Amino acid sequence: MAWYQTQIRLKPRARGFHLITTELTSALAELARFKVGLAHFFIQHTSASLCVNENADPDVRADLERWFDRAVPEGAEYFQHTAEGDDDMPAHVKSVVAGASVLVPIRDGRLALGTWQGIYLGEHRDHGGARTVVVTLNGDRD
Repeated sequence: MAWYQTQIRLKPRARGFHLITTELTSALAELARFKVGLAHFFIQHTSASLCVNENADPDVRADLERWFDRAVPEGAEYFQHTAEGDDDMPAHVKSVVAGASVLVPIRDGRLALGTWQGIYLGEHRDHGGARTVVVTLNGDRD
């Protein structure tokens, strides 16, 4: 049983949901050495999220963003944490709803995602900046 851990710095992105599977796997040469195992991806931020969803139709990402914006509106009178701007507290709520991590099986040196699945970064701030993801691989190597 082997362990490997690294950090991947994601480029800054606009607010919304972004498919980042290729960006993550391109930075994980070590993944190819694992025959079977688990890949854990954890974002080190409280105003962004990670999730697994549709990787083919970009309408899904746009629809998710619209739903989140409607479900957690900016400028709501009940938010007290507003010192960092109107998008800050809604970003924290969206991060809680979507989650800070995903766990994906590894099979034969690749992520065992379904045909239509990809890993998303949910950027919930207007100007969130670069984001850091801690990746932990665990399993049997060749």
